[in-house]
Amino acid sequence: MTPPGSPLRIVRLANFVTPVSGGLRTALTHLGTGYLEAGHEPVLIVPGAAPRDELTVQGRVITLPGLMLPGTGGYRVLAGRRRLERLLEELAPDRLEVSDRTTLRWTGAWARRRRVPAVMVSHESVDGVLRTWGVPAGAARAVADRLNLRSARAFSRIVCTTDWAAGEFERIGARNVVRAPLGVDLDHCDPRHHSTALRSRYATDDQVLLAMCSRLSPEKRPGRAMEALAVLRRCGLDAVLIVAGEGPLRPRLEAGARAAGLPVTFLGHIADRVSLSALQATADVVLAPGPAETFGLAALEALACGTPVVASALSALPDLIGPAGAAATDDGPAFAAAVQSVLARPEHIRRAIARAQAGRYAWPAAVDAFLAAHDTVSRTALRKAAP
Repeated sequence: MTPPGSPLRIVRLANFVTPVSGGLRTALTHLGTGYLEAGHEPVLIVPGAAPRDELTVQGRVITLPGLMLPGTGGYRVLAGRRRLERLLEELAPDRLEVSDRTTLRWTGAWARRRRVPAVMVSHESVDGVLRTWGVPAGAARAVADRLNLRSARAFSRIVCTTDWAAGEFERIGARNVVRAPLGVDLDHCDPRHHSTALRSRYATDDQVLLAMCSRLSPEKRPGRAMEALAVLRRCGLDAVLIVAGEGPLRPRLEAGARAAGLPVTFLGHIADRVSLSALQATADVVLAPGPAETFGLAALEALACGTPVVASALSALPDLIGPAGAAATDDGPAFAAAVQSVLARPEHIRRAIARAQAGRYAWPAAVDAFLAAHDTVSRTALRKAAP
């Protein structure tokens, strides 16, 4: 076992990462940057269209040609187990961190044979994702329990970002679960990004500006935002919706908005962080309808920008947003009612509460929690412990 505080080569594996993906890509970047700043050597391996090997702000990033999954809007997975095994052997990691609970589970056994401590990060609820795909609740739970039991046995530790995410492992009796919340960049996500010019581009002074920053895929339930908008307008609330994000459902959503005559603007993926923060800070309410979210970085970024969030009650977000928003069951009328309840609060109060809630989550603390899961500590912790 490497002594605590010694530099580690932390090899990280992740699937379902694209140039326009959101929360997972953001989390990987911040964690890798934090590992590097703590004196470790992070190496990230992800799938892509072509091979690449580059040094970045989050350390070394190796891209291997990956298999594209049909109907997912560009998601790829690492294919070719032997090639990945050879690369892992060459890298000789001190720690392994895996962000995929399905196709990469075998790497846990690989690490165990080589006595490399390995953690699997729970970025989603298997149970929740299966239910969003239409699998009956009982069957979804049974399948999730089988998959999670195999994961818990394969890895040294399972890292869960919320109590909600940990719940599906605890119900199978897994004893190697640790909690490590993610974070938000409180400097880049700031209420000062509020833009009068941006607001006037999409809404009048009397209108309510709603925003949704999400991948437009089935498990995110983006259609709920449009359903809520339709209900609000029928109730007499003059609201408009801005959608930031890409995904396979975008053509269908755009067609649905046109057919219903709904004032929805689709901006696509916003790569510039300042522009995205400006949208989040300018909106009156941000909608997060995904029922299988285990943390929800986009929602947390909205709170940091001073904007309340209405989230699915089926996800982990109600605990995350606390008093800085509202939760709704998985239908349009419930989301509409939750939006109205949030708007009933004075604007300066709801924005102050949102920012304060986001202040509970910062990336340095998240990095320290992940390093603790790897049985090491940050340089900051070492300095504090020094006599």
